[in-house]
Amino acid sequence: MGGADGNLPVQRTGFVGRGRELKAIAQLLEVSRLVTVTGIGGAGKSRVAVEAADRLRERFPDGIWHVDASRLRHEDLLVHMVAAALKMRDQSARSEMTSLVEFLEGRTLLIVLDSCEVMSDACAELVDELLRSTSGVSVLATGRRLLDVPGELSYLLPPLSLPPAEDPSAEQVLRSEAGELFEQRARVAARDFTVNEETAPLVADLCHRLDGIPLAIELAAVQLRTLSLREILARIGEDRLDLLTGSRRGTDRHRTLRAAIGSSHELCEPQEKLLWARMSVFSGDCGLAALEQICSDDRLPGDQILPAVQGLVEKSILIPVQGPLGIRYRLLETVRVYGAEWLKRLEETETLQRRHRDYYLRLAVRGDQAWSGRGQLYWYVRIQQEHANIQTALEYCLDNPGEVLVGLDLVSSLWFLWVGCGWSRVGRRYLERALEASPEPSVPRCRALWVYSYVVSGQGDIETALRIAQECSRTAGRIGDFRSVLFARKMMGTAAFLNGELYDALSNLGATIASSSVDQDLNPCLLPATVELALTLTALGEAEQAMSVLEDCILTCEQRGELWLRSYAYYARARAQRATRSLVDAAESTRASLRIKQRFHDVLGVCLNLELLALIACDQLDVRRAATLLGAAQANWRSFGLPLMGSASFGAEHEQCVKECLAIMGEERYQDCFEEGQAMNLDEAITFAIE
Repeated sequence: MGGADGNLPVQRTGFVGRGRELKAIAQLLEVSRLVTVTGIGGAGKSRVAVEAADRLRERFPDGIWHVDASRLRHEDLLVHMVAAALKMRDQSARSEMTSLVEFLEGRTLLIVLDSCEVMSDACAELVDELLRSTSGVSVLATGRRLLDVPGELSYLLPPLSLPPAEDPSAEQVLRSEAGELFEQRARVAARDFTVNEETAPLVADLCHRLDGIPLAIELAAVQLRTLSLREILARIGEDRLDLLTGSRRGTDRHRTLRAAIGSSHELCEPQEKLLWARMSVFSGDCGLAALEQICSDDRLPGDQILPAVQGLVEKSILIPVQGPLGIRYRLLETVRVYGAEWLKRLEETETLQRRHRDYYLRLAVRGDQAWSGRGQLYWYVRIQQEHANIQTALEYCLDNPGEVLVGLDLVSSLWFLWVGCGWSRVGRRYLERALEASPEPSVPRCRALWVYSYVVSGQGDIETALRIAQECSRTAGRIGDFRSVLFARKMMGTAAFLNGELYDALSNLGATIASSSVDQDLNPCLLPATVELALTLTALGEAEQAMSVLEDCILTCEQRGELWLRSYAYYARARAQRATRSLVDAAESTRASLRIKQRFHDVLGVCLNLELLALIACDQLDVRRAATLLGAAQANWRSFGLPLMGSASFGAEHEQCVKECLAIMGEERYQDCFEEGQAMNLDEAITFAIE
């Protein structure tokens, strides 16, 4: 053999990051003689494999030998290519495989077999023969799918680590692998480029848009020769696959991002290509059931979806993601864009977007109907993990004038996502857009109006909540939508309570409860109205009557398996118990509410409970705890909206608690405890409050 060191290619640029990946590959090679590194085109498989091999020289005294299968033009020449790389000079009439096996016997070496997807069957046969016929040869292969050889271990190469998406510092960007790689390559293209506090957010945005794909990041950095960073960002959304073009000296498949991904596309079977294109309508990840319902038809039957998914996973196109409800599948954004181009060529974009929208409308309706039952936690998790696709479905409706009424149905059916799952700001934006796009009176518009009132009342925008509820009542009355009239009255009662107009609240909420149906209107009408009626009664000095009202509400929740509203009922009961000076019971009811809130990302409910526990602690003269709870509530209110929902009565209680704490503790000690609470995130605040 030539030199015992081998023939690893000399790298012209510095290697960035990948510490965990290199360690993992080294460990796998201790266990198996065949390890295949897989990943999407441009993920850096070849570079990582070469770097990993280079760091393993001590293990392989007979060298590390690189064979680039991408240069192969015919599979019959693969053995010859390996022999040539190993500097084997056998000129006999024997078969090259026989000569190669004899040549390798007794040697301990590593072959880096790069880009096996080009001739995957030939590579698999070669590797299988080498592993069976020799004892000291190991193979580190790279490819977009596995070789499927006995004993093979695989390593799926992930994208580079990314900096924080929001307001990253220069230090945070450079600590990420993607940011460091961009900075290194950018300084070659533009010598005066630096990652500083001004450029850091732009670099972070770029890295996220390019999914942390090394090739994409390197090609983007090259563009700094002629474009500014802002110009690159502006163009990436338009033509990222063509914009990201590299040097002519690169291999064909790496000259552009399009070529890198296109070479993966060429490996796919026809049905895999079709599924890839159709999957481009999804955002984020999705489940198999969604794929089967949205992407199947006569050309791609439902029973062929799973085999196509498996094929795309094997070729590193699809990324499996373990979600709380099972395996889901994700396309990197750059891969999704490539698929969307093919979908457009197939003239199926409009059809698939409508199917996608219809699927998520059905899902939203099912969630709405099931929200008050025993599957509530399931629907909370399910709808949370679908939020990206839900927003895509809403965007489709709002971007197409003929679909706006369907958009109103969709955004209204998701009231429980906006109100109950911590997405009020997103919900408000979509409700405003949908209502603006459909000003004519209709049942869907009336429903969207009361949902909008519900959302903004929780944010503390009481004036808007009341105005919208009144508009809903007038419009619904004119068109005969009496269910929306009922719901609007409930929302007027909510606004009146928050505004301190207690007798108006009593009238509206009482009428709502009297007219509601237990079978149809539990949430978001009957049960919330009952809780708010109890809060109103407590504020009017009728705490005992409030607790009586809540007993029936809690019993209904327990019978139905309802948790979300039950936690608010516990909160209302705690307020009534505090009013009767049953402070120990009040504290336990508040903690019972928080234990449920811990399972939902209900920032509003958590903050209300934190405020109430602070009042109870102050009543018990535990002012240190009260001040800490006030700080925790203050920090988390900011992530939701207006503190205490803008309620004057809640605000007065809060200010009185602060005054009492200051009077006992003094400014300095109070501030120390308050800041301790301010440093807590939502989960930490709940844990502190429950303990």
